Amino acid sequence: MRGGNFYKKIQKDLWAFFSVIYITLLILVAVFAYQIAPDNTTNANQMHLSIHSKSPGFRTDMLLLRTIDSLPSKPTIFKGNLNKTTEIPIQAYQVKSDGVAIQPYGSPNDYFEFIDAARLQPPFSADNFKEHHITNKLFLMGTDKYGRDLLSRLIVGSRISLSIGFIAVFISLIIGVILGATAGFFGGYIDKIIVWLINVFWSIPTLLMVIAITLALGRGYWQVFIAVGLTMWVEVARVVRGQFLTLKEQTFIQAAHTLGYGKIRIIWHHILPLVVPPLIVISAANIASAILIESGLSFLGIGAQPPVPSWGGMVKDHFRYLLLGKPYLTILPGLAIMSLVLAFMTLGNSLRDILDVKN
Repeated sequence: MRGGNFYKKIQKDLWAFFSVIYITLLILVAVFAYQIAPDNTTNANQMHLSIHSKSPGFRTDMLLLRTIDSLPSKPTIFKGNLNKTTEIPIQAYQVKSDGVAIQPYGSPNDYFEFIDAARLQPPFSADNFKEHHITNKLFLMGTDKYGRDLLSRLIVGSRISLSIGFIAVFISLIIGVILGATAGFFGGYIDKIIVWLINVFWSIPTLLMVIAITLALGRGYWQVFIAVGLTMWVEVARVVRGQFLTLKEQTFIQAAHTLGYGKIRIIWHHILPLVVPPLIVISAANIASAILIESGLSFLGIGAQPPVPSWGGMVKDHFRYLLLGKPYLTILPGLAIMSLVLAFMTLGNSLRDILDVKN
């Protein structure tokens, strides 16, 4: 299919078009997460326990306690800023000659805590105190149970879900295409051995296998990437094998053999390009499956480990709040997972029709 016709068909399919736009926007959000997130510290992990579980739109004053070497630096694209600034939520403050008396958020009206001028940078001055040391902070989506900015955690957490989707599918494509092409093209005992291996992996529940591999490799998101990738190659290999079994009998492949072309050249240049359309469809569905698997593993506590933000981990941390009057703490990351999975599944179904791939 020519590129122009493909793009025209995508534009005509409204759901596919919106899915592409949504996925593209999320990819941009994930790449530039620390430039977008209100809390650009590493892992968006700035905690304020006194303002935990606040509703969306919550706003409060913050006292900033800085060290000289922390005066502001731009967050890096991949790691964010080191958390060198201490933020204290306050209800009121009184500037003194040698420091400031603050009333921490949630403390009794008659309670004030004194902060010595030596802890304030730049050098303390009553005239410019508010300008340099007080900021009014808005939590657009509220705070989580540790007082962290929920919006920032959602933005940075998008990296895990998208990364697991693309990296796991990339691993599965490498393994699946190599094994499927080898089995389908060469046949014989090689085909029987690979088919037996496919059947063995196919008979093991995916989630149980991922859990076993994750526990063997250790906890962490890189281990999850590898574990999910090692369990998703089976369907890829099965489809590639079927395509190769059909295509290698075609007349143009027989002609290539007659002309003396090598087997590697025939596989790489003549058969594999014809297998790309079904692989695109499978990859879209597998990305959605990988996102769901990672969310499930994080919910079970064996996925991305704290303080790394993960949508599944956020659901795990706050699912009890469904009964405590703050359901948004669970619903927001749940909606993020659902919308991303829906976008990839919708795109995969549309690509199946656009590319005219048979089931």
